[in-house]
Amino acid sequence: MDNLIYLYAAVVLLAAVLASISIWAPRKLWIRGAAIAATAGLIAVAYVGFSDLLSRPKPIHLEWAMRSMEEANVLGASAKEGEAIYVWLEIDGVAEPRAYKLPWSREMAEQLQEATEQGRGNRTGVRLRSPFRAELDESDEQPTFYSPPRRPPAAKAGKGAGPLVFGDTR
Repeated sequence: MDNLIYLYAAVVLLAAVLASISIWAPRKLWIRGAAIAATAGLIAVAYVGFSDLLSRPKPIHLEWAMRSMEEANVLGASAKEGEAIYVWLEIDGVAEPRAYKLPWSREMAEQLQEATEQGRGNRTGVRLRSPFRAELDESDEQPTFYSPPRRPPAAKAGKGAGPLVFGDTR
């Protein structure tokens, strides 16, 4: 959230411009005083609101900038039955993990639980397929949460000398 200070500075600047306009307008003194008080209130509320947003997961449907993202790595998840599924995602190209809130779905919660168990067993973790699409469709044939298959071990680099032969073969 490095850019939050710039967003807050923009709000303060816009509030100052509006206060300046209202102060220099030919109005009564109490109206100009009310404009200054409203500006100070807006600045304080914006600061408290922005700082409060830092600790809350973002609803997944509000993430419109990354709609084309195909997959994300699930670092952690928590399901509150009847309320929501909370996930902490590692997204390619984004430096820090982000917290999101998915709408509650029994089928998705079951997929998450199964993928978590499989991911622990084969040590591959859990992935979330198309995390930011407009509607999370439960009728897909592919699960939303899944554990990727374990990769085969890397091929050993041998010199290809062939088999060892002991003794004379003639």
